[in-house]
Amino acid sequence: MISLRQRLGAPEILVAPGVYDALTARFVEVAGFEAAYLSGAGVSYSLLAQPDLGLVNQIEMAQRVGNVTRAVAMAIIADGDNGHGNALNLMRTIELYERSGAQAVQLEDQCLPKRCGHLAGKALVSTDEMVGKIRAACRARSCDDFLIIARTDARNVAGVDEAIRRARLYAEAGADVLFVEAPRSRQELAVIAETLPGIPLMANMVEGGLTPLVPAAELQAMGYSLVIYPNTLTRRFVAAAREVLTDLKARGTSADAPYPLASFAELNQLLGLSEMARLEEEFIPGPQPTNGES
Repeated sequence: MISLRQRLGAPEILVAPGVYDALTARFVEVAGFEAAYLSGAGVSYSLLAQPDLGLVNQIEMAQRVGNVTRAVAMAIIADGDNGHGNALNLMRTIELYERSGAQAVQLEDQCLPKRCGHLAGKALVSTDEMVGKIRAACRARSCDDFLIIARTDARNVAGVDEAIRRARLYAEAGADVLFVEAPRSRQELAVIAETLPGIPLMANMVEGGLTPLVPAAELQAMGYSLVIYPNTLTRRFVAAAREVLTDLKARGTSADAPYPLASFAELNQLLGLSEMARLEEEFIPGPQPTNGES
């Protein structure tokens, strides 16, 4: 597994696709990515079928972190929302996420109920409160290699200058990475990078969101160290599910499907069936099934 702190110090930007469970994380790892972003929105969509409004609690998120980190060896950056409460609640969130195997947590300066950074209606905690929460997060972690990513949602509440001012204070409080959410243009992305030198910066690419979809190479040239694509996979899965189910309802069969399906063998290869079979043979007496079917 890479050290996320060391990797963010490298010249090449780190691209982290969003995941919401162990299977989607496995997809990302097999595709060759070095890290993934465990999206709070994605977990809310998949676990509750509810929008990103802070409905998933810290225990549910920590359990999902553990499921993901047990399934893959790459670095996992986990969405911590606003810490799930005040500074003391946040300290528990840090402990749970770190013990569950995440290498970094993203914390934001929103009040409850929080919401997706590209939705309207957000409210911010005071700068002093967020500074205290970042200091508490740094105190709560057991290892300095567990990174604190400080996100500010001030751009769409009080403007880009206030967002940059807050980000500077969050860095002074001990944040390892800064994330100014929802810049409205390439120019704003560039200004943020120019005015916050010397600390890794994170960008968020949300299809249909408030920020333009800027290629990773261009973000790297601006000075960004990390870019996440939090729900690109989810969007594709939703579109594919609609296509599959519409066809299945109309034809009553999945034979000769007009869409691609992974083969049974491909699915079991992704899930590591051959290794499970080897372990069965080593540890469980008697004949064992060989084809994966029940």
